[in-house]
Parts: sequence; structure tokens; C-alpha cells
Amino acid sequence: MVPENLSPPRRLKCTTGCVVIIRMRARMTEMLSVLDELTIPGRLVQTEEDGSLRCTACVHRCLLRDGQRGICLVRFNQQGTLRVPHGYIAGLNADPIEKKPFYHFLPGSIALTLGMLGCNFHCDFCQNWLSSQVLRDRQIEAYSGSVQHISAEQIVALAVQRGAGVIASSYNEPVITAEWAYEIFTLAKTRGIKNVMVSNGYATRECLEYLRPVMDGYKIDLKSIREANYRAMGGQLKHVLESIQTAHDLGYWVEVVTLVIPGFNDDPAELWDTARAITAVSPEIPWHVTGFHPDYRMQDRHATRANDLQQAADIGQEAGLKFVYAGNLPGRVGSLEDTHCPHCSALLIPRHGYALGECRIGSDGKCPECGKVVPGVWM
Repeated sequence: MVPENLSPPRRLKCTTGCVVIIRMRARMTEMLSVLDELTIPGRLVQTEEDGSLRCTACVHRCLLRDGQRGICLVRFNQQGTLRVPHGYIAGLNADPIEKKPFYHFLPGSIALTLGMLGCNFHCDFCQNWLSSQVLRDRQIEAYSGSVQHISAEQIVALAVQRGAGVIASSYNEPVITAEWAYEIFTLAKTRGIKNVMVSNGYATRECLEYLRPVMDGYKIDLKSIREANYRAMGGQLKHVLESIQTAHDLGYWVEVVTLVIPGFNDDPAELWDTARAITAVSPEIPWHVTGFHPDYRMQDRHATRANDLQQAADIGQEAGLKFVYAGNLPGRVGSLEDTHCPHCSALLIPRHGYALGECRIGSDGKCPECGKVVPGVWM
């Protein structure tokens, strides 16, 4: 029963009739009970000799016996079948593609962005913690958002209605809901819509190969280049670096983001190592250094300053990266919001935050000044 004092959720303005199935002011056990009903048999799974299941969506590769849940809490073994999230959203918005951020992927387009609940990391600085950590963090008193039942057909119809050129799976970690994304992305392809994920980069090769026929872009958060930091978040650095390399090798358009956090990953030596690691995959991968603000469990330090982002960007450029951008501080980082030709330095896309001036790169990807190709996915 919905409490009388709980305000109604914002309904989607969708001509296809999306239905709110539950308005939740619920604790973890209640939420999991509801979400368990919104599942289907998973495809990213291996059956072991003893009958247990090995989930292959993310690099944790959780071994699940009957009744056990993975680290993400939303993939679980039910009587020998891996059940995975399907058919709901906890967030849906039409955003500029630059907000993801993607700067070399259909610039100026709208990305219909959807999210669910759960994550395979536990980052103290998470800026989407209400959706990503609510199933894990017992200090979050209750989840007061809405979960809405929706079909893949309805999501794609809404994307067409909004004029979205892209559908993005984001907000929480999308790899743990890969089968749901695959269904949506498959339908979106038939309508000429491109598809991307905004991820922590903890995908397995099996997951990236599974999604590749229907997914075009992969934005990865490289949160640190120090193993100790990744251990604290619940992962290992080497797997994220492998994911960047694998996604690039498979032909995804890859962009990398590092949230520059004072006292956590902003040491110049670490930024040099981060930039070198990206350059080793390809100097043409755009690197976004973005501003942190105190949030969730990391309230003990100041927000990133513009000069901190300038320093990080300078390091990236000196390390050999051709496209380094500074984000989250619009109008305060000079030309680091803009795209310039790496060959002749011509201004190709001026930006102020998510607002774009004229994009001078055509569908052939060529600079109008020197005629050389600028890497990316263009209109």
C-alpha cells in the first residue's frame, strides 16, 4: 500500500502509456522483493559442474548457488536460473549527449537516458548514489523514488517522440542490466537510433561482445590509476584498463572520464599515469577531466577548482592525448570545452557547458579547414 503522505511520482509524458507500478518508500528487503519480480532469465551466465551459476556480465564473475545474489544484488540464482533485471526504469530523461559526457559522438543530439537500481562498485563519491547504492547502503533510510514498468517498445517510441538520436543506459551501472539494454538497443537500431552505455568499465569481454552488434559507444569512468583506490571502491584497476582496451579493439567509440577529486586522484604523478594509460590504448580517445563536488560519503573536501582541471588537461595534452576536455565548470576553463582539429588547430565545435555553437564537422568527419579526418561518430 502506498502511504498517503507520499507524493506521487513524476509520470513519463509518453503517448504509449507507461505505467507506474509502485511508488516506493521502502527499505532494501522490500525493494529487492519488488525488483525480483521484474526479472527474466539472463544470457550472460555459465553453468558450473556442480550446478552453480557463474555470472559473466561484470568482472566480479560471481559464483552463485541457488538463492544467492551477486555483488550487484540484482542478478541472482533462482532454482538454477540466473534472473536479471528487466522491464522497469528508475530514471528516464532526455539529456544532451554532452552530459554523458560524449563530445565526439553525434554532438548536439538528444540522448534518451534510462537507469535502473544497483551497482557493482561502492564509491564514496558517487554522484548517483540514490539509485546506485540504495540496495546496499543500510544508512540510506529509505528509497522514496518511483520504479516504473515499461517495455522496450515504449522506450524506443519515446525516443522517437523526443527526437533522440541516441539511447543511453546510465545513472546506475548499466553492465549489470545488460540483457535489458540489449533488448532496448536492438529495437532502437531498427529506428536508426544509436546506443551507448555510461559505465564504470567493469564489463567482461563476453558482455562487450554480446552488446557489440547493437551498441555503438562506451563511456568509461577511469576513477583512479592507483590500485588501492580501486580496492576501496570494490574493484581492481587492471580490469578497467582491460575494458578500455577491449572496447576499443571491438570497435566501440570510447571516451574516458576522470572525476578529479582533491586529495584522492589529483596528484600530478597520478594524472600523468592516467593519461599515459589512455594514450597507450589510443591517443585519439577523448579524455574528460571533470569537476567533483562533495556528495554522498565524501563530504570532507572542497570542490574541484578550475585551475585543478586546467592542470589535469595540460598533463593529458603533454602525455600525447589529442582531445582533452574539462567539464562541470562551464565558462571557467577557457577553450577546454571546445573541440579543435588536432592537425591544424581550427575551432570545430565551440561549447559552453552543454550548449553548442556550430558544429563544423560533417558526416565525413573531416575538418573543413585542412580536410583531415577528426576521429568520432558524426551526424
